[in-house]
Amino acid sequence: MCASSQTPWSTLHPKLVGASVVYRLTRGSGRHPGEQTSGGVTAEEGGDGVEFKLLGTVSVMSEGAEIPIGPVKRRSVLAALLLRANSAVPMSRLIDAVWEEEPPASARTVIQGHVSRLRALFDEYAAADHGVELATHGQAYKLRVPQPLLDVFRFEELVQGARGHKHPADAVPMFRQALGLWRGPALTGTVASAPLTVAAHALEETRIAVVEHLAAAYGRLGDHVAATTLLRAESVAHPLRESLVAALMLALNRSGRQSEAMECYHRTRAHLGEELGVDPGPELRAAYEALLRGVRPTEQILPLHEGSAVRSRQPGGPCGAGLLMDGPVTASTEGVAMERASDPAAAEDASGPLTVALPAPDLLPRAPRGFVGRAPEFAALDAAVEAARLALVTGPAGVGKTALALHWAHERAAAYPDGVLYADLRGFSPHDGVEPCDVLREFLSALGVPSCRIPESPTAAAALYRSVTANLALLVVLDNVRSADLARPLLPAGPDSAGLVTSRLRLGGLVVTELARPVPLDVLGVDASTAVLATAVGDTRVDAEPSAARRLAALCDGLPLALRVTAAQLAVRPHWRLSDLATELADEQRRLALLSVDGSEGAGAQGVAAALHLTVERLPEEAARLFRQLGVLPGRDLDRHAAAALLDRAPTVAAEALDRLCDAHLLSEYAPGRHTLHDLVRLYTRGLGADDDALLRLLDHYTLTALAAARAAEPDDQPCCTMPSNARLPRGGAPLFAGRDSALLWYAAERDNLAAAVAAARAAGHHDRAWRLGILQWPYILWNAHDCWAPLLEDAVDSAARVSDPGAESKARALIGWVLTQENRLPEALVHLRLAPSLAAQAGEVSSEATALVNLAVALDRFDVSEESLAHTARAAALVRGTGDVMTELLALEHRARQLIAVGDHSGALICAREGLALDGDTVNGLVGIRQSMLAATAGAALMALGKTVAGKAMLARARQLASAHGYEEGVRRVEAVLQQTGDTSAA
Repeated sequence: MCASSQTPWSTLHPKLVGASVVYRLTRGSGRHPGEQTSGGVTAEEGGDGVEFKLLGTVSVMSEGAEIPIGPVKRRSVLAALLLRANSAVPMSRLIDAVWEEEPPASARTVIQGHVSRLRALFDEYAAADHGVELATHGQAYKLRVPQPLLDVFRFEELVQGARGHKHPADAVPMFRQALGLWRGPALTGTVASAPLTVAAHALEETRIAVVEHLAAAYGRLGDHVAATTLLRAESVAHPLRESLVAALMLALNRSGRQSEAMECYHRTRAHLGEELGVDPGPELRAAYEALLRGVRPTEQILPLHEGSAVRSRQPGGPCGAGLLMDGPVTASTEGVAMERASDPAAAEDASGPLTVALPAPDLLPRAPRGFVGRAPEFAALDAAVEAARLALVTGPAGVGKTALALHWAHERAAAYPDGVLYADLRGFSPHDGVEPCDVLREFLSALGVPSCRIPESPTAAAALYRSVTANLALLVVLDNVRSADLARPLLPAGPDSAGLVTSRLRLGGLVVTELARPVPLDVLGVDASTAVLATAVGDTRVDAEPSAARRLAALCDGLPLALRVTAAQLAVRPHWRLSDLATELADEQRRLALLSVDGSEGAGAQGVAAALHLTVERLPEEAARLFRQLGVLPGRDLDRHAAAALLDRAPTVAAEALDRLCDAHLLSEYAPGRHTLHDLVRLYTRGLGADDDALLRLLDHYTLTALAAARAAEPDDQPCCTMPSNARLPRGGAPLFAGRDSALLWYAAERDNLAAAVAAARAAGHHDRAWRLGILQWPYILWNAHDCWAPLLEDAVDSAARVSDPGAESKARALIGWVLTQENRLPEALVHLRLAPSLAAQAGEVSSEATALVNLAVALDRFDVSEESLAHTARAAALVRGTGDVMTELLALEHRARQLIAVGDHSGALICAREGLALDGDTVNGLVGIRQSMLAATAGAALMALGKTVAGKAMLARARQLASAHGYEEGVRRVEAVLQQTGDTSAA
């Protein structure tokens, strides 16, 4: 509840007990003799009518009896409406007032229900007859209330009236009447939400200020006993309020009780040291020094005449509830100058004006508990604020942006003597975010501007805010900001001020226009993650299972929100071991469910999924659709072409959507053009429901691109396959490759994704895509033969067999057989290679049969060149001779020439090699040049063996040149080996 239970309401002053004067709106009534009126308000004892009360328990009176309002939340809705009576109150502000923590998903419905019940109550008691109306204004409500029906307004009117009197004898009764309206702590009976707590505190501060006014007025009348009685009760309730203690010391001293005044000072000094660790401020020290000098200090009062420039920092109600001081508003880092009364009798004792600094506003929520790590980011915040005066903390949902911002702000608050302002703009809340104009009103109120002087126009309010903050040293923290435009009007204007903004978005607009320094926040490392767990569940449990703790940190992806939820799961299960929960979390189907907890008061589930949901809700349409499609992404990353396939849009549109997802920290661009997502985000996308064809579009994009890459890498080779007949071709077509190098780089970048695509295709029953994606990687496989390709190609073989395509199965078996041969797994290789030629023949694919025969011969030759292997290469060369398949013919002739060298048939080898060298092919690219270098080396070796040394050396030089041109180091070494074997070491 919003209450200050220590306040001695019945002991303000004996003369005030029972002195409450009830103000009400009357129709045609006259003024009571001798009573002060203001603005149509008359003071009467009792009577009929409707009254609204905030100064005590929030209540509504009708005919002198209290109307039954109902539960606490309904009373809180009424209080929030009355605090801004006759102004539209947004739904978001009412939600903030009714819930202390995160509101439930049904918050709007709950508020609407309470508003309906309030309307029914007003109708039942004919409140409309008195000008009361609760109206709807779009997404807001306005409670129209004639101001005299509200006790806060009557309180302010009385105080303003008292200030209008130059003589204290006239002011005292009105101050007493004003204080008599208080029936207990303001806003009693409401939820202790942040807005209502701040408002209750502001009203209480105002009441205490009026008590000080009244005590000062008593002092000017010479009634020091009344002043002492009044101030003693208040100082007991507020022992750390130095202005009250100083005023009490003044009253005691002037009534001749100096020893009590000294005791009061020493007691307060000790209390300040014990509670706050500080020494008395200048006002209290000045009063004490005056006592020591034996001087009778002049009473300190606020001026009771018009025209004083006095600033208060308390938020207000309909016309600045608690902002009682009229006159020009000033912005000063020195606090509020409270003028002395020009009392001739006291002038001789005055030692100069006393300046009382009201507390600087501090709107920061409490510092986060269990904050660990983040030392580099903390230092980055210091550097950003030092360099640019505006830091921008960005990162994904649940990464700890608010915790870092609050921790840093609490640590650095002392550097900003004019206070710290904080606002949660709720940019990623399930309900409407907070509008800047509402935050401006709160900030201006906190800085001492009466609410009745705050313009309704957002532009005018922003201009006033800039003026007020121009000479201040403030820290302004804006949390959960959705756009740069919402933050700009709330940034302080003074050069000594600083701003700190947090957002799930990158907010490039603030970087461009405000020169904000970004401080990106990523997930925690393993050590920091285990430290977070330890702070929540205790070091003992973590130390007992360090490996399990590190595994939990990894399963939580280092996300602080996930770690806190995990810690909560362990805390409510004290008998669980950390390894038990780690086993549960390892199940990807259940992980996100386990990383959520039930919210309070129907707030629904809270956790990783809920946080991500709020982020996704704010995405533009195309970005949101792409994010849904990511649920079918089999690999760990993607580029704009893969995104275009998922989105079924052009690559330019996909690139824009990727940028928006990166802005929202749902993806991260870890390398130029390549984007990845965290594991928990990946799990979340799987439950969003992608398009039925999204996976097929992605698989066909990979297939089409792999075909283009193979064509760029080996332009003289024939395509090993074509696109499926029912292919979903991407709108942008296949990416272009500049040549062999760029194609091989693509293979390298996409290797894991292609392997994952094969697995995803098989799992979805798309075997016609799976085998293609396996064997289309052959150009990269040839250059990286020992990189464990067998599992992938075994899947390709199985998928080809499942679709009953003998040509596809032949290619897959020929390729895996060659790989297994390179790994010296010959028995396994021969199983595949003996089947491959007949499958190709069955499919009528001559080139595939020839390739399979050569690969079989390569495997057989690992034992020794035999008649069988020689027959296979002869058959392969004959099959493709004259077909135009230069690559396969070169393959067959090059291997056969080497076989003939091995068996000593140098003439046959030379004929075979020359046949291959006579073929027309593009020696500038790829395997054609390499195969021809190998043929030239074989021809050179045959010539040398036949005694034709000059011709042999010339041929070997050609072989070396071709090998060097294509980066084929093994070919260069082979030439050198041939020269060394002939004894020509100088040439080698």
